Amino acid sequence: MREYLLYIDGAWRPGRAGQAAAVSPSSGETFGQVAVASPADVDDAVRSAAAAWPAWAGASAFERAGWCERVIAGIGQRREELARVLTLDQGKPLAAEAFDEVDELAEYFRMAAEDGKRRAGALPASVSAGRRILTQRVPLGVVGVVSPWNWPYTMGAEIFAPALAAGNTVVWVPAPSTSACCAILAGVIAEATAAAGAPPGIFSFVPGPGPVAGDALVGHPGVAGVGFVGSVETGSKVAVRAAGKAQLLELGGNGPMVILEDADLELATAAALEAAYLCAGQSCTAGERFLVHAAVRAEFTDRVVAATKASVRLGDPFDPGTTMGPLNNEATAAKFDRHIAGAVAGGARVCCGGRRAGGFRTDLYAEPTVLDGVTPGMAIEREETFGPVVPVVEVRSAGEALELTNASPFGLTAAVFTRDLGRGLAFAERARAGWVNINGSTNLWESHLPFGGRAGSVSGIGRVGGSYPMDTFTEPKTITFPTPAGPA
Repeated sequence: MREYLLYIDGAWRPGRAGQAAAVSPSSGETFGQVAVASPADVDDAVRSAAAAWPAWAGASAFERAGWCERVIAGIGQRREELARVLTLDQGKPLAAEAFDEVDELAEYFRMAAEDGKRRAGALPASVSAGRRILTQRVPLGVVGVVSPWNWPYTMGAEIFAPALAAGNTVVWVPAPSTSACCAILAGVIAEATAAAGAPPGIFSFVPGPGPVAGDALVGHPGVAGVGFVGSVETGSKVAVRAAGKAQLLELGGNGPMVILEDADLELATAAALEAAYLCAGQSCTAGERFLVHAAVRAEFTDRVVAATKASVRLGDPFDPGTTMGPLNNEATAAKFDRHIAGAVAGGARVCCGGRRAGGFRTDLYAEPTVLDGVTPGMAIEREETFGPVVPVVEVRSAGEALELTNASPFGLTAAVFTRDLGRGLAFAERARAGWVNINGSTNLWESHLPFGGRAGSVSGIGRVGGSYPMDTFTEPKTITFPTPAGPA
């Protein structure tokens, strides 16, 4: 059985809070023991990061980019291991999803390397002819990153790769249920740091429970900026604990997928499967409700049911033919059960699925589900289910769909399907969401673009994607200096 340790100041060590079992959601087997960080361990990590920061911030952008390139090479060398432990720890299918996440992980470091080299300052005018002014963006210091279990590699890296490339140092607290695979990534980063001769404290890995290790990190006085990806409830607590620090919070979503009466239903059906079943629905960008025009609701629902039965294969995530694996944990599975039961009690109809799947080694496997007759106000319509379900809500106009879209407290993603581009653009411009796809799944996104919740929503603040976290984790600095009055 493998033991996964903390990584602080360039050394692997046990956690002061003991160990926690790493349990596979697909088999129920304990495959490792993960060290658990105490607040004292987190304090050690922050102090190490603070000590390493001046040298790391003083390195050139090209030197930091070279370090990123070493991380990319390490990811490539350990791609198979990273993917397999991800599948073992998180439950996502190896062939269908895990390798894709590893490849996207490398892309975040590749973007960070390039974006860090392109950061530029300015030479604004002075009111005095005898002075010159420089403005440049400088790193903040220590950045604390707390990341979720649904995309264990990329949701952390989308924050800490650009933060590091911009000259900050990082302390990482991953989600407890996927800390084993994150330890593999920490090992890649550790090896790159040593090979590059970089200060050993630039990156620390301190897994532990959010209310303990995460809380100690985001509230630590030595942390200058905080990046968090996770639930609205936890994000709200992080915002309070991190008051006064730079914050990037990417929280939950309840993304509507709107199907208007002129939609291409073949295209919309394929997109619905991607929206509902990618990562078993455990994504903040998942299609959490499907607002379908009455004229096409029956046909769309029938098409989605048929496509679900024909193309979604629930099974052992190590089986090459599996397209959807188990849910990651019991709390998520219980919410799936609760939302479906509540919808059925309120009059919705189960068209397929609707329950836990039997015949597997754990009861975390949820059937891919389509519900018809869902109505506004049901928990499954207004909350984030985080499970493999297509809740169909009938609407009678684009205006009604827009009203329901904007009635939600969430504001992360939305999608609209129509053959009329002008109509789609009008909807997208009025939808209160940070990202809107026209004729594309809510799960369609490109990792170099700004992604985050709309202001005033509960979906977070700031933007991940490409260089955008660098805006959060750097600040402008102004330098003025006199110049000679004229030629010497």
